[in-house]
Amino acid sequence: MRATELSEMAAFAAVARHKSFRKAGEERGVTASAISHAVLNLEDRIGIRLLNRTTRSVSLTEAGELLRSHLDPAFGEINSALDALNRFRDTPFGRVRINVGNSIAPFVVGQVIGPLLMKNPNLQLEIAATDRLVDIVEEGFDAGIRFGERVTEGMIAVRIKPRMRLVVVGSPAYFETRQKPETPHDLKRHICIQNMFPSGARYPWDFERDGQTITFHPTGPLSLDDHELMTAAALSGVALAYVWEGRVAPLIASGQLVQILDEWCQPEEQLYLYYPSRRHISAGFRTVIEAIRGD
Repeated sequence: MRATELSEMAAFAAVARHKSFRKAGEERGVTASAISHAVLNLEDRIGIRLLNRTTRSVSLTEAGELLRSHLDPAFGEINSALDALNRFRDTPFGRVRINVGNSIAPFVVGQVIGPLLMKNPNLQLEIAATDRLVDIVEEGFDAGIRFGERVTEGMIAVRIKPRMRLVVVGSPAYFETRQKPETPHDLKRHICIQNMFPSGARYPWDFERDGQTITFHPTGPLSLDDHELMTAAALSGVALAYVWEGRVAPLIASGQLVQILDEWCQPEEQLYLYYPSRRHISAGFRTVIEAIRGD
């Protein structure tokens, strides 16, 4: 059904309720002549007269009564459906789907989930954690969380608070027979885990100090795409790992891992929550954005 046809039937339903073109026009926010024109178009299209008109009154024909008996409950259902949608605008309600990198998910959303759902019991939160690059629109996500350089062009990007840092760690056992590196160049003499994306592509260990940048490409025998596995491998003493500081901080504090080259490990680029449009954001999605931002 075309929009013009629906508008014509809505105009007829208003006249049927008020028995007046003027009052129907006031309800619809248009002139009486516009209402009359819409009803005439409807009658011409279906080939049936729906209203009896005189200079003083308007009444329904038998066909008009029949049509009104079907339209009233139909428009009532439409109005009820639109009223129900108010929950999405005014109250955190319904499903919100977020995509976030698997390796950073615990530090970005891990502490947010519990308080968010406790405060908003009608919210349904779906978080897909994967380091695979995802087209959030194509795969049906409301938003994604990535570092700035990986945010798709044209998206609305909202800066969020965590600033992640990659650090180099090894076990005490590993350093029993090896001297700790003093600069990133010394890593060439060590066994270092190769960091992979899910695609299989390797990414380097990046360092910076006093304006000097060093990019190191590990060539060790072990390649992993999961920071938890990298941490486990470092704990076993097999190699050095380049992992998120938040993941290994408790292990460093307890002495199970040793952090090296700290002054060379600089904070990563700012994290962003990104999504396709600012228009018509639901209350649920707005609440999730505020929680992740730490507002």
